[in-house]
Amino acid sequence: MIIPHFWAEARLQTKSAGRQVTVRRWGWSEMSQKDAQALAEQRAKEAMERILAGESLRRREPRDTYGTAEGVPIREEVVSRHDHAIVTRNSYGSLCLNTPDVLFADVDAPWRGALHVPFVGCLAVVLAGVVAGLVLKSLWIGAALAIGIPWIWSHVLWRINRARRSDGEARAKQENLEKVRAFASAHPDWHLRVYETPAGYRVLAMHDVFDPQGDSAKKAFEAVNTDPRFSRLCALQDCFRARVSPKYWRIGYRPKEWLPKSKWPFPSEEVPRRKRWVEGYEALASGFASCRFIERLGSQTVHPHAEAVRALHDRLCRADSSLPLA
Repeated sequence: MIIPHFWAEARLQTKSAGRQVTVRRWGWSEMSQKDAQALAEQRAKEAMERILAGESLRRREPRDTYGTAEGVPIREEVVSRHDHAIVTRNSYGSLCLNTPDVLFADVDAPWRGALHVPFVGCLAVVLAGVVAGLVLKSLWIGAALAIGIPWIWSHVLWRINRARRSDGEARAKQENLEKVRAFASAHPDWHLRVYETPAGYRVLAMHDVFDPQGDSAKKAFEAVNTDPRFSRLCALQDCFRARVSPKYWRIGYRPKEWLPKSKWPFPSEEVPRRKRWVEGYEALASGFASCRFIERLGSQTVHPHAEAVRALHDRLCRADSSLPLA
């Protein structure tokens, strides 16, 4: 796991075969901004040489904060460091706990309405409306039928799905919780802590440490129905990750000044606005919990790294409080 404190971007430009070639590359460092800039310039130079030699490479690395660009670590503001864990602030302002070897699994339970307007059915209604308009020689009647009936149909189904949403989400969460419990029963040597989140559950393994890219973590993720994107990001980032402060829209935080859209590192002119946004967000976020501890499963074996991360996680999330989840 590499989450650097200092970041810089270098830009090189030259002409080749009558055309302009521009290359941008990121650099990073744990030591200083100067070292980050030096690495950025070195990576930009190497990329330029490979491009001019005929290799097909990206001219500019995507501004992806999650480290999914090849060779580029997680690019987020480092808020604090705690031995084997690092707390960062993500692109939408929430704090995230990153750890190289303590397994977290997000077991979300999204529910999508079972009723929907099938494409073939919608197309049939549209064609019927067109035909009716031609037969009746009325553009308005044809348009009203072709557009109005699918709209009314979809609106009625939307209302039905909305009425069923609460029960559907509850069933989906319960099904996922049963998968976690089944996994614990099949692996009695594992020690799992289960937390409720606004979207489902979070599982923390306490008995051992894990390789985020290893088979044990991958198989556990699959068994408990971990969100596929979460699993993929853990492998790409070579770390496990858990959001430990609320999402701002869930707590109703709507300041006059919105969070700057620029990603870390921020332009200097945006830093004061970012600071004011964070101060307001944290004041409101203190009244909410990010998850709530609900049960312990399996053995009572505790790895010291996992216990240290657990204590930090529970404190930051307010996992033992009765505050509303967000």
